[in-house]
Amino acid sequence: SAYPRISPCIITLIEDGDRILLGHNAKFTPNRFSTLAGFIDAGETAEQAVKREVREEVGVEISGIRYFTSQAWPFPDSFMMGFFADYKSGDIVPDGREILEGRWFTLDELKHVELPPRFAISRRLIDDWVLRQQP
Repeated sequence: SAYPRISPCIITLIEDGDRILLGHNAKFTPNRFSTLAGFIDAGETAEQAVKREVREEVGVEISGIRYFTSQAWPFPDSFMMGFFADYKSGDIVPDGREILEGRWFTLDELKHVELPPRFAISRRLIDDWVLRQQP
């Protein structure tokens, strides 16, 4: 039997207390922000890919990587694994190619930007964080 070729990807939401780090991708419409994502390189774990992609895309260091959920994605062939991670150190420095802007958002500030659609794993990560901010 034949198996479909799939490309494993990671997607992550970086938390720092009452704020989260989201990025504006070069392909996005204006004022749209989302979680950070990227492909897993050959020979690296999903957790290593999360750390590398975050460092490459926005320049910050993270810790406490936690698996959340996965989603097949008709890219046509991506398999996304979603993670949460804690901010450790560094200033946001977007790579300027894939990510044009990185920004911290509080619960209230999320109301002023366009977020990913509800079915997307990126939105499920954000919604999970939002729920955990309720007293």
